[in-house]
Amino acid sequence: MTTITMASFMLTGSDNLSLTKRMKSPNGPGFMSSSSSVIHGRNINIPTLGLKFPKKTPKSIVRCSSSSRPASQLRFIQHKKEAFWFYRFLSIVYDHVINPGHWTEDMRDDALEPADLYSRKLKVVDVGGGTGFTTLGIVKHVDPENVTILDQSPHQLEKAKEKDELKKCTIIEGDAEDLPFSTDYCDRYISAGSIEYWPDPQRGIREAYRVLRFGGRACLIGPVYPTFWLSRFFADVWMLFPKEEEYIDWFKKAGFHDVQLKRIGPKWYRGVRRHGLIMGCSVSGVKRHHGDSPLQLGPKEEDVEKPVNPFSFALRFVLGTIASIYYVLVPIYMWIKDQIIPKGMPI
Repeated sequence: MTTITMASFMLTGSDNLSLTKRMKSPNGPGFMSSSSSVIHGRNINIPTLGLKFPKKTPKSIVRCSSSSRPASQLRFIQHKKEAFWFYRFLSIVYDHVINPGHWTEDMRDDALEPADLYSRKLKVVDVGGGTGFTTLGIVKHVDPENVTILDQSPHQLEKAKEKDELKKCTIIEGDAEDLPFSTDYCDRYISAGSIEYWPDPQRGIREAYRVLRFGGRACLIGPVYPTFWLSRFFADVWMLFPKEEEYIDWFKKAGFHDVQLKRIGPKWYRGVRRHGLIMGCSVSGVKRHHGDSPLQLGPKEEDVEKPVNPFSFALRFVLGTIASIYYVLVPIYMWIKDQIIPKGMPI
């Protein structure tokens, strides 16, 4: 495994914090280079990442990872074939096991707020929509007949088809890195809990830009990279946990403007990213020009038609599934700590 190094960043903030700061980024991969990138927080501490804060005594110091861990690093369940079989079984209990700890209705509604679903008539695509849990939040604001759910897992989509609120939605199988929609197709692109399985996240975000109309907005919701060593280990074994600056960098490179990142978390979350969150941030951006993304990419990283070694595949699948159990236990552990440790103190 890649050697992980650690460095400290100074955090500053207070309860009910709401910050908007222009970012100045250090030179190097993984950091955003535009002053228009914004991080919005609520009840959290914001890492400096090159920001200039007023001269105040910081209230806390938290260790954050600064490793050069590549997003392309191989995880056991990240590519499409592993994800397909992983959800073949997980789809049975997804809404009852994963969501209660990591992806609640309150979190979903909070994470969708940057999507600006202001009209029932907006045309929306929900990429990696799975069982339709996120789509249920979308159809609160948009007419179901204007919403398309796309996922590569027929087993997940079968669960979505069973939900009465989604009966009028268009439900199709498809690839997030090669969307079956025309350029300038929709008003809103939304994807929640999908990027962690993309072999090439930059390609998927480029596709989000392409299919949006001029003035359209993308809202991508996903996990955040942990800082606790054991959580980092299982994150790297299991699937992709991007860093916050990576999300922003991918959006900017795809051509998005007004890129914003909003931290989200379950009720036990107190602004500490130590263990990582399967749904930890909501990133949004606006398409300011018609047509395709200015970013040009080469061939796709993963050829799903290429034969695989059955033994190797089975071993990867088993190890990745074992690693995923750790993140089922994390919310239970954190919920217990939340009940014991006095409010106002980080956990």
